[in-house]
Formats: sequence, C-alpha cells, structure tokens
Amino acid sequence: MKRSRVPAFCAVLLAFAMRPLTVEAHLNSTGMGPLYDGLMHFLMSPEDFVPALALALLVGLRGAAYGRRALFTLPAAWLFGGLIGTGAAARSGSPVVSAAWFLLLGVLLASDAKLSLRAVTALAVLLGVYNGYLNGTGMGQFDIAALALIGLAFTVFILVALAAAFVVRLRAQWGRIAMRVVGSWIAASGLLMLGWAIRGG
Repeated sequence: MKRSRVPAFCAVLLAFAMRPLTVEAHLNSTGMGPLYDGLMHFLMSPEDFVPALALALLVGLRGAAYGRRALFTLPAAWLFGGLIGTGAAARSGSPVVSAAWFLLLGVLLASDAKLSLRAVTALAVLLGVYNGYLNGTGMGQFDIAALALIGLAFTVFILVALAAAFVVRLRAQWGRIAMRVVGSWIAASGLLMLGWAIRGG
C-alpha cells in the first residue's frame, strides 16, 4: 500500500514556519538582483505568505477548476497591485487587516467553505491587489521595483501551483481533514494577531 506524503509535508511546512527570520519593512536585498529580492521578500513575509498559502489550500479542496482560476488570478492581481503601489510613498499594512486576512482565510479553509468560483476569484483579486500594493510602496525606482514584483508574483504562482495541486490529489478523508486543521491554526494565529494589534493600539 502506498504511503501518503501528507504527514511529511505538514512537518516540513511547520518547520519552515517556525524558523526565525530577520524581518524587514520593505524589500530586502539578497545580492542576487531585484528578481530574487522579490522572491525572498514574499517567502520571508508571513503576512504575505500565510494568506496566499491558505487560499491555495482552500482552492485545492474545492477542486481543479478553482485551483486553475486562483493560479492565474492571484499572481496577476499581486503584480497589478504592486505596480500601482510603486507610485505611492512607503507604508506598512495595518496589523488589524493582516489579522483579518488570517482569520477570514483560516476560517474558510477550516470549515471547507463551499464558495462559488466567482467568490474565490474575488478573494484572490482582493488579496493580491491589497498585498501587492503594500509590497510595491517604497520600492524605489520603477524598473527595479517592477523586476522585484515580477519575481514576487512568480513565487506566488509557484506556491499556488504546488499547494493547490497537492491538495487536489488528496483522496483520503483524513488528508482533507489535515488541511482543515491547518486552516484552524491559521485562524488561531489571526486571533492572536488581532489581540496583539488591539492591545498595542
């Protein structure tokens, strides 16, 4: 009998999430050029990475058609929002809004919400434009910022492709339940973030 890779995937994901990293307000330089800077910025920003992952897992639970829609919609919206943001002054996102994204997507994933394709598309567009705009602000010269945003959007594309495809292939009920448990952890993280934001405000 073929063994499932879900436990190993969850262990790697948890180890990656718990790894301490240096946090930067805006684009951090890797020394390998703006394309890689954008890629690393996304991977090192939990407020960007976790909601995108939650959406990818959610569309994976809904099926291949949902996965294909998010695969192209989310990176395109992220790039679009980022390009708009390059003309704005540097700014950080609201901790309350970041917490709300964690909560919303975590609850939708945990409950295996039966959303329509239009609703999922709207979620992907809103998430992409909002986070992309914040990523684009304060990046400096447009040509460098555009390359960094292309790298970032490409990373979003890869994340959605891998995570959604992984979940779409799950047939065992316990595997789907494991994805919903991940959603409950994301929602719980959102609650903690919201509490810290309110207390700090």
